[in-house]
Amino acid sequence: MARKLAVIGAGLMGSGIAQVSAQAGWDVVLRDVTDEALKRGTDGIKASYDKFVAKGKLEAHDADAALGRITATTDLDAVADADVVVEAVFEKLEVKHEIFRALDKIVKDEAILASNTSAIPITKIAAATERPERVVGTHFFSPVPMMQLCELVRGYKTSDETLATAREFAESVGKTCIVVNRDVAGFVTTRLICALVVEAAKLHESGVASAEDIDLACKLGFGHAMGPLATADLTGVDILLHATSNIYTESQDEKFAAPESMRRMVDAGDIGRKSGQGFYKH
Repeated sequence: MARKLAVIGAGLMGSGIAQVSAQAGWDVVLRDVTDEALKRGTDGIKASYDKFVAKGKLEAHDADAALGRITATTDLDAVADADVVVEAVFEKLEVKHEIFRALDKIVKDEAILASNTSAIPITKIAAATERPERVVGTHFFSPVPMMQLCELVRGYKTSDETLATAREFAESVGKTCIVVNRDVAGFVTTRLICALVVEAAKLHESGVASAEDIDLACKLGFGHAMGPLATADLTGVDILLHATSNIYTESQDEKFAAPESMRRMVDAGDIGRKSGQGFYKH
C-alpha cells in the first residue's frame, strides 16, 4: 500500500501515532497549529525512541532513520499528498468539523480520512465532508508505542474499501484491530471503560470503598492491569468526564451519567497525573 501518512495534532496521541508509523517505514507529516506544540511532540518522539534504543529494543540507526521520516509543520496544505490522514485533536465536534472540512478540500480523492476520536460518532465527523464513504475511525490507545489495540470504526457511510485500507494501515504499524460495525457513541472500548469508571467513582463518592481498594478489586478479581480510578488519573479525569458526557448525551443511558464528585474534581483542577492530584495524589 501507499506509505505517506499525515497526522493532525502533535499531542500525546498524535505524536504516538506518528512515532509508530515512522518506525514502521511510513513517511509522516505531523501538523499542529503552533511551533511549540510541534516541538513538544517531536521532542517526545525522540525521547521515546531513545528509551527503546537504551533498552535494546531499537537500533540507534533505525531510530535516526525513523526520525528522518517525520516532517513537522504548521501548514495544513503540506498534507495534500498523504494517502492516509489521521486526525488526533481535541475531542470537540466543532474542532473536528473545521479540520475535516479543510482536509476535504486539500487531500487527494483516493486518500482516506481517519479520526482517532474515542467517543464522537464517526458519522457525525464524516458529515463535514463530501466523501463520507472515505471517513473511518482509527482509535489508537495511549501510550501508542506500547498499546497493541486499534479500534476501527465504521461510520454510517464508510465503504468496505476504506475500512480495509484503515486495517492495512493499522496492522502495518504493528496494531491488532477490532471492528466496530455500528457507529454508537463511545464505540466498544470507551463505553466499557466509561461505564466502569463511572460506577467506580460512584462507589468511591458514597464511601463504599477507598480508591485503592476499588482498583485492587479490579486488578486481582478481574485481572485488569490497572484499576478504573488509576486509569482515570492516567487518562485525565477531565477527558473521561468529557467522553462519558458525550456518550450520555447520545444514548441517554443513565449508566453513563457521571457522579457529581467527578464534575467537582474537574472544576477544581484535580484531573489526575497531569495536575498532581486526581483520585490519587501523584
